[in-house]
Amino acid sequence: MNNQSFEQYESAVRSYCRKFPTVFKKAKGAILTDEEGQEYIDFFCGAGALNYGHNPDYIKQKLIDYIEGDGVMHALDMYTSAKRDLIDTLENKILAPRGLDYKIMFPGPTGTNAVEAALKLARKVKKRNNIVALMGAFHGMTLGALALTCDTASRAGAGVALTDVIHIPAPYMFPELDTIEYLETLLTDDHSGVELPAAVILETTQAEGGIYVFSEDYLKRMRALCDKYDMLLIIDDIQIGCGRTGTFFSFERAGIEPDIFVVSKSIGGYGMPLALTLFKPELDIWSPGEHNGTFRGNQLSFVAATAALDMMTEQQLAEKAKNEGEIIREFLTNEIASMHPDIEVRGIGFIWGIDLSKLPGDPTSALITECFKRGLIAESAGRKNAVLKIMPPLTIDKDTLMKGLHIIKEALGAVLTA
Repeated sequence: MNNQSFEQYESAVRSYCRKFPTVFKKAKGAILTDEEGQEYIDFFCGAGALNYGHNPDYIKQKLIDYIEGDGVMHALDMYTSAKRDLIDTLENKILAPRGLDYKIMFPGPTGTNAVEAALKLARKVKKRNNIVALMGAFHGMTLGALALTCDTASRAGAGVALTDVIHIPAPYMFPELDTIEYLETLLTDDHSGVELPAAVILETTQAEGGIYVFSEDYLKRMRALCDKYDMLLIIDDIQIGCGRTGTFFSFERAGIEPDIFVVSKSIGGYGMPLALTLFKPELDIWSPGEHNGTFRGNQLSFVAATAALDMMTEQQLAEKAKNEGEIIREFLTNEIASMHPDIEVRGIGFIWGIDLSKLPGDPTSALITECFKRGLIAESAGRKNAVLKIMPPLTIDKDTLMKGLHIIKEALGAVLTA
């Protein structure tokens, strides 16, 4: 492996390459191939940016056609045919069929851009500064989003105070505590020391927090609480949206509508950078250019996203994730959890976690290494990175899916007997 250039010139901030020490050259579907020709099943999916797998033919051809036709590449927020096609497709194939009425904002190319726009808008609308976030959350690495984010390592890089956020326990943390009731107490007790927030932000399934799926009842009650106390509800669908939980938007299963929600990662279809902030029309009080970004008009991302939405609906990939997610559930429950009494598994659709936090030492890091040796890439999440996160492409075939799951079982066996 020739990694001299990376070691000599690239910043020490690099991270994933330390867990997967090879030089990748090609990728197709659910398979990554390195320079030596070694193949790896991808259960990482670009941290959720590759729900459609690597280089899907349909999206690739749309991109090639657009480039060969000298399509506009950069246009800030000017009108283009590529943007119109994306807006119309998103409206006609995704939003309208679900009865969702939202304005679409192009804030910048990454998820943290979308979160920053959501926070800025919520504070502008409500004229309040505080935001409620949940412990265990991850919402981004720019300062506003980082103030919401909880893990110590991420927050340590800020270099300034991270303020104007109230963190409350996530519902899984204290089973005996009704965290909705707790939040209501903070809002109503004249000795709580908490001023009325502008909004509550949450992921319906905490991904980086350790793959915790929030119940439909919890989500409905949080929606009702926000309505009762004039707070906006913001849903972060950046990693778990675009079909991964079994519905296109993760909040659909609870039958709720957020006031604002954000999508990124796989909304770009092809690993292309794209993020959207969507909000109820009555919240659209922006002045022109009040929130902007040079690359909010990434035309290739618009083309890829439009093609991905076509692909999603035509191949019913969200339904596939819901149905075949049961294959993952059964395997993890019957084959993995049974390997040790202290192993826990949890998840939904095509995002699952194997929690090894009750085992001594650092078995999750060892498991990632053993999986990599056997030709599978998966990442960790949660407190102390003790959860193996499983995120196959939604397009993966069953044979490859099962092969990947069996690699995890074999690797875990090696870890447990080491």
